[in-house]
Amino acid sequence: MKKRIMSGMRPTGKLHLGHYLGVIDNWVKLQNEYECYYQVADWHALTTKYDNTEDLKQNVIDIVSDWLACGIDPGKSTVYLQSLVPETSELHIYLSMITPQNWVERDPTLKDMAKILKSKEGFASQINYGLMGYPVLMTADILLFNADYVPVGIDQVAHVELTRDIARRFNNVYKTDFFKEPQPLLNNCSLICGLDGNKMGKSFNNDIKISDSSEITAKKVMSAITDRSRMRKDDLGHPDECEVAFKYWKIFGTENEINTVRCECENGQRGCADCKRQLGAKINERMAEIREKRSYYEQHPEVVEEIIREGSKKAQIEAQKILKEVRHLVKMF
Repeated sequence: MKKRIMSGMRPTGKLHLGHYLGVIDNWVKLQNEYECYYQVADWHALTTKYDNTEDLKQNVIDIVSDWLACGIDPGKSTVYLQSLVPETSELHIYLSMITPQNWVERDPTLKDMAKILKSKEGFASQINYGLMGYPVLMTADILLFNADYVPVGIDQVAHVELTRDIARRFNNVYKTDFFKEPQPLLNNCSLICGLDGNKMGKSFNNDIKISDSSEITAKKVMSAITDRSRMRKDDLGHPDECEVAFKYWKIFGTENEINTVRCECENGQRGCADCKRQLGAKINERMAEIREKRSYYEQHPEVVEEIIREGSKKAQIEAQKILKEVRHLVKMF
């Protein structure tokens, strides 16, 4: 039998190239080797956006549309909505009872989410109860399918360690070896910075979305930061000091194209504007098929909704098996 993987994303808006290169492209590859459960974490979205839920349903549809366009196959992977698998919340209750408070407080994910919440006007000193339980709820997401692996970036390994700690504690408390201690599966994926050289993010207004048109993409790429030392087209360039554009070339270009760009830049034969126009065309070429599929799902949201419903039913069947055993181990009535 294939080993099992569980991962997910919060639905906070349309996804960008950072999500595609850093997460989704890896998910697409993993679904051919593992039994994959990919969750849209709408409850998690409420931890910091509980007062702004007008777009939540559309965000759910958008994120799944992006996944499907990038190659997530509901015939290979189980795509489901967290709130449509209520067994998650019951497992969360059992796990919260055995998790020491200081384990939760030291979790880096909680600290990051707390910073987001505290940045909101009027919440300078408040951390809600739901946010405090965020790390344990994430653990319930993973253990609900008794996953073998969790694909993560290096910055998320600490949370998987918390999941392992809670699984081990459950097994010790209830004298069992039922829960596996899931291992982090590090992403070996390309990382892409935002157009301003910082981390790519919608809130920073420095992203290129998966669903952006070729025209919008080309326009955004023209705003990318290049080699700040160059003043004229024929100035000798320094590709390794080019803050954004050359980094993008190393992701989207072929080896020959990258070498050509480097050589022409260093010899003052390539202007930054021309370089970015070619780069925009290269990105659009890479994303063309994905965007064509994305357009189809945008025009047929009922297809996306049906995939979510069917995937959630499938996930719930498996979740009920796990929860039945958990209830037995905890000796619930």
